[in-house]
Amino acid sequence: MAGTHGTLRRRKEMPRMAERMVPVKVWDGWVRLFHWGVVACLVVSYVGAKADAWSIHYASGYTVLTLVLFRIAWGLVGSENARFAAFIRSPVAALRELAHFTRREPDTEMTHNPAGAWMVVVLLAMLLVQAASGLFTNHDVGFTYSAHGPLANAVAEETSEWFSALHVTLINLLLIAVGLHVLAVLAYALVKRQDLVRPMVTGLKRLPAPAG
Repeated sequence: MAGTHGTLRRRKEMPRMAERMVPVKVWDGWVRLFHWGVVACLVVSYVGAKADAWSIHYASGYTVLTLVLFRIAWGLVGSENARFAAFIRSPVAALRELAHFTRREPDTEMTHNPAGAWMVVVLLAMLLVQAASGLFTNHDVGFTYSAHGPLANAVAEETSEWFSALHVTLINLLLIAVGLHVLAVLAYALVKRQDLVRPMVTGLKRLPAPAG
């Protein structure tokens, strides 16, 4: 009988122990538009450069620059969760997040977690430099003027060549950073069972319901 009463007691306690999850709006439409817009533009820019379709490459680059500048501004005056002040925490907090990476636990973040926040900062900085440097790039003699950045002739030839080298080198580093970002998202899904993709599509994340 004692064993039976213990089993009944545990069954009664189980609903109280299980956290009720509710959908919560975490990302506004502008943040999501920026995110997927940059993804699309990076693909178009890369393919355009490989295919020597420079008009497409530059148009996509201008769009990236516009999106990044918008995201920086939105990070200062936009919706609460989109603001840098809401998610950028100390490097110590980011290291603590990574130290507990293998711990399976529910996602309780209303915005980026500390480690993800620093990845966002790095990617924004790299995207800004990549897009801005493209404005000053030039190509070998024989290309049409449309194959040059619109500001290439506004600076000295040596300066334009420096920007061109930076633009070519940085794209490789940027692709590596994007790859690490994708791997991190997959790792969070596999190890911590946290879906970081769906909220960036729908804007909604399932979070533990407030107590009471």
